[in-house]
Amino acid sequence: MDIATISGLVLAITVIFTALILDGGSPAELFAAPAAIILIFGGSIGATVVTAPLKVALKLPQYIMQAFKTNKFDTKGDIELLTKLADKARREGLLALEDDSKKINDKFLKRGIMMIVDGVEPEQVSAILENTVDQMKTRHKQGIGFFTAAGAFAPTFGIIGTVMGLISVLKQLDNPAALGEAIASAFLATLWGLLTANLIYLPIAGKLKAKSEEEAQNRYMQLEGIISIQAGENPRVVKDKLTAYLPPSENKGEAEKSKGAEKKAPAKAQA
Repeated sequence: MDIATISGLVLAITVIFTALILDGGSPAELFAAPAAIILIFGGSIGATVVTAPLKVALKLPQYIMQAFKTNKFDTKGDIELLTKLADKARREGLLALEDDSKKINDKFLKRGIMMIVDGVEPEQVSAILENTVDQMKTRHKQGIGFFTAAGAFAPTFGIIGTVMGLISVLKQLDNPAALGEAIASAFLATLWGLLTANLIYLPIAGKLKAKSEEEAQNRYMQLEGIISIQAGENPRVVKDKLTAYLPPSENKGEAEKSKGAEKKAPAKAQA
């Protein structure tokens, strides 16, 4: 599970409840108007479904789960693997990678290595893999767009709920004792519209976008490694190239390892 998503959600809810209590209210008051909650969730999701293809709407639970899951790829592991493959290809030729490619679980990376083993032209390998990444990003944008649209609709439906509530209030002007509660219920719709937009829909859209960019970055790193292997580049050069995709803190650690290995190598030679 993605700890950042869960922690952020818990923190936001805690702050809202705390502020409500400090103002003399109670968290239970947020649920005092069930009709408003139904209107906000049902209306915003329904309006968003109108704007999106049905296949995207049916994947709604999948998108939500994706926001709470961590990406499974291992960038450091991929760099080590690509470096080893580059070393083997340089010593034994590209055909020697066929057995290694069968052991790779990552479908994208496996496909790329198989193509260079099969002798596909570098331009075609690059074009095919880049198109694969582009299509992946397009699919991700559909889910991101869905929650972004829902985040735009939710506050509007909150206002609609408030207007509907105020209409009901106007019908009770002859009963002053009930006006306060009726007005409060009316404005709960606006509150729920803002809460769902800024606590659920837009944060999920932002999380999905971040995950998409992270995955795309990993794919471009793999693509860079595959093309470098096919070009017969020095394994050290390949590793230096690929570690540039790591965050500065992790990249620094890899650089120190490389320097340590270089210092040890002459000592062994003298022995």
